[in-house]
Amino acid sequence: MLLHLLFLLAGLVILSLLIRMLFPYFWADVFYLKDIVKILLKFASRRRRRPLFLALDRFLERAAEHPHKPFVVFENKIYSYEDTDRESNKIANALRTHSALKEGDTAAIFMGNEPAFIFTWLALAKLGCASALLNNNIRSKSLLHCFKCCGAKLMIITADLQEAVEEILESLCGDEVCVFVMGMVCGSVHMQSLSEKVKQASDTPIPHSLRANVSFKDPAVYIYTSGTTGLPKAAVINHTRLLAALAVLASNGVTDKDVIYVNLPLYHTAAFLIGFIGSVETGSTVILKRKFSASQFWNDCRKHNVTVIQYIGETMRYLCNTPKREDDKEHSVHLAIGNGLRADIWREFLSRFGKIVVREFYASTEGNVAFINYTGKIGALGRINFLHKKLFPYALIKYDTELDEPTRDVNGRCIEVLKGETGLLVSKVTEIAPFVGYARNLEQTEKKRLRDVFQEGDVYFNSGDLMKIDNDNFIYFQDRVGDTFRWKGENVATTEVSDIVTQVDFIKEANAYGIEVPGHEGKIGMVAVTVKNAAEFDGIEMFNHVTRCLPIYAQPRFLRIQSTLNGIPFSFRTFSSSK
Repeated sequence: MLLHLLFLLAGLVILSLLIRMLFPYFWADVFYLKDIVKILLKFASRRRRRPLFLALDRFLERAAEHPHKPFVVFENKIYSYEDTDRESNKIANALRTHSALKEGDTAAIFMGNEPAFIFTWLALAKLGCASALLNNNIRSKSLLHCFKCCGAKLMIITADLQEAVEEILESLCGDEVCVFVMGMVCGSVHMQSLSEKVKQASDTPIPHSLRANVSFKDPAVYIYTSGTTGLPKAAVINHTRLLAALAVLASNGVTDKDVIYVNLPLYHTAAFLIGFIGSVETGSTVILKRKFSASQFWNDCRKHNVTVIQYIGETMRYLCNTPKREDDKEHSVHLAIGNGLRADIWREFLSRFGKIVVREFYASTEGNVAFINYTGKIGALGRINFLHKKLFPYALIKYDTELDEPTRDVNGRCIEVLKGETGLLVSKVTEIAPFVGYARNLEQTEKKRLRDVFQEGDVYFNSGDLMKIDNDNFIYFQDRVGDTFRWKGENVATTEVSDIVTQVDFIKEANAYGIEVPGHEGKIGMVAVTVKNAAEFDGIEMFNHVTRCLPIYAQPRFLRIQSTLNGIPFSFRTFSSSK
């Protein structure tokens, strides 16, 4: 019997070694499959609960379970789960008393990273209202467009952004929009101090009846994306998507013992859905930073015993570019989750800052498919898995970069690329993987739909991203298609930039595009222009107009003055923001 047992154990060891040799990612795939099943079962269970169980309800559960645990730490101020719940109640009660907001309405949040952002979103959710998360860098025409395109009826801003709102205040007043300021002093008689009203408001819980009619398909949040053309578009994030987002951190092993460092902007998907909503599920503590600072990053991590960090490719490069220190590896960070990390920076980061598990992922704000690199393969954004592909059908198809459209065969069907070839990522629109689209913009929503891709009547989401799958089933990002480029972690629509530049009196035509700059992630903006006949180029006027009308990341840093946009430039000039 003992001999048989020894033979059995030896066989298992040999089998394990063979699996490891022949299928090196077998066990990683198995555990990933297990995680997918676990997530789906929990998601399905929550979807069946009545009354409806929303992301807000998970927060309320956490606040009841450990009310005194720190939830948000910001500039040496600590807000427990109970504090956060009460602050949001006060804002909600103030809005009930002093505004006409009701269930189903939309309010815009125009703030930077601070606790008031989180309190305000929770308050609006308690009232059954959707929130439009406005980028606090946008100004003028873009700001007004973003506010209007989601049908918002009210704007809540921080005191430091009053000047930006004053630029569009006349138009807002014309539409009878109420502007509330998180501050005691207002710069205009057309604004109201919300802080004053909150100070007098009760912190009693908000009745569930005020949001009783909210459905999973209703918008929970609008998050803006430049997409591929024109002004920013409001991607609709419904309550189903928000419920699914609860699982992101938990599925990567994050628990209530972890401390999450959030320094990316809350108006974007990464910080809001992963950093904030993900922490609600795990019951973790969030260390909230106004903005990313490479020089303060590791000191903050050590001070607050941070265990999980978020990143984009640019921030990792900035960290690696800081002067080396003897204590670079002295910290508690064990997990980094984000996207856009180049292989060379990935290796340098691990070598310098220690054994940190990096979870590179791919997802788009409005998209219906995501990948995550659960093996740690440097350079890859994910791994192809049969169950994942079965649940969320996707493909890489041939794309004609000259015609800027997918290549189709004689039958009018798209052609899937082979392994090792670059293709456009498309994902089938299904009930489990819907594409909701953009608020009040059917034209742009339809542009993201590809029809009759592999068979008549099918519909796929066009990601706009070119990718490649290698022979080991790892997927890699290659490039973006369309009139867009990425700079400072933001998508820049060349159409919007060109439109703003041509508003200057002496400009006849403009063509904006991105160019690569050595040592930097993404592409920086360049614009080629022609000057009207008998007009003279005025660099100061151009500079003032661009810096006033475009957010800093979209402002072109290079300007080419040409006789024709198709000809050879006869002048080359540069301008840059003093910021």
